[in-house]
Amino acid sequence: MHRRTFLTRLSGASITGAFAGAGSLELRAHQPRAATSSARAYWILVLRRLADPVLNTLSKGMLKAMMPVEHAAGADRSRVTHLEAVGRLLTGIAPWLELGADDTNEGRLRRHYAELARAGLANAVDPASPDALNFTTDRQPLVDAAFLAQALLRAPRTLMGADEMTKRRLAAAFVSTRAIDPPQNNWLLFAATIEAALERLGETPDRARVDRALRSHEDWYKGDGAYGDGAEFHWDYYNSFVIHPMLIDVLDVFGDGASRERESARARRYAAIQERFIAPDGSFPPMGRSLAYRCGAFHALAQSALRRDLPDGVSPAQVRAALTAVIRRTMEARGTFDAKGWLQIGLCGHQPGIGESYISTGSLYLCAAALLPLGLPASDAFWSAPAQPWTSTRAWNGDAFPIDHALAAR
Repeated sequence: MHRRTFLTRLSGASITGAFAGAGSLELRAHQPRAATSSARAYWILVLRRLADPVLNTLSKGMLKAMMPVEHAAGADRSRVTHLEAVGRLLTGIAPWLELGADDTNEGRLRRHYAELARAGLANAVDPASPDALNFTTDRQPLVDAAFLAQALLRAPRTLMGADEMTKRRLAAAFVSTRAIDPPQNNWLLFAATIEAALERLGETPDRARVDRALRSHEDWYKGDGAYGDGAEFHWDYYNSFVIHPMLIDVLDVFGDGASRERESARARRYAAIQERFIAPDGSFPPMGRSLAYRCGAFHALAQSALRRDLPDGVSPAQVRAALTAVIRRTMEARGTFDAKGWLQIGLCGHQPGIGESYISTGSLYLCAAALLPLGLPASDAFWSAPAQPWTSTRAWNGDAFPIDHALAAR
């Protein structure tokens, strides 16, 4: 297929209007449309498809009653899966909510989902609510309290602007996770991210938990933008799922100029690698664990785009096109959602066999992290610039493309 035709088809959205109802996404031929408007509309459709079942039920105190719990045979994740769904969804959509309401169709949608999110958070930390979430039983709540904390860091006006009772209860829930001692791996960043949110909530952070995470990850840096997950390096996407995004957000609160710039340079290098991982058809190497997080594997690249901190030679428009291809590839396959709109385990469709013992329905909502650039206004170059092919599309079409360089040791 000619490159221009491919990119035009790619940018077309599987919707009939700018903000059609969040019905089924499905693969089919697309009519050519203007990339700059339809790509954003398509991403918002995906956001709504993910958010509606979680936030509609949580805001009514019915999440636990309505959400199915799919998990590996023999596993029981029913005590932890609901906080997973809430924290992971909100960490992805928080920047979009933080843009605030206005009189546009999209602005009215933001108002609606912000109201749902605030009502849902009130239920999540109200001990009298049927949807009061578990922050202390088992070890998993440390992980997903951290994703919820990251959401608050990304949308302080919208999500920390909740009523005072909810803010106090959120702070108490975060403090309660200190009873969970993280192992010596990426989990240290979960503890640190929670402390960053407590700082922003006006509480006294436990700096020992922060310093342990930052010091350990500096020791575990392997070079060329990659950290070990602990002392060992793993070929998986945890540098993107957790490490770079949470390091950046923690350093925004607790870091100095030198540490923030050092991590920014490493994150840019990792974003350059991630952009090259995306094949012309939107697929990417199915390596490592937690592949059921689907397009959430590109959390780090999406965050670099949101922060307008992409690598030299990587344009916002090519990242928009690349991420759109990944989102389509991982979210539109038959079986991605069940009949009631909840995510099912899989990378491309329903593939329950790829779910590790810690994976359940709630876990899957980390795919929302790929949507972070929706926090950029529609006028930003990420959305408004003409579509451009990403690196692998150029390379495998026989076109000129930039050579790659390792990040110099610092």
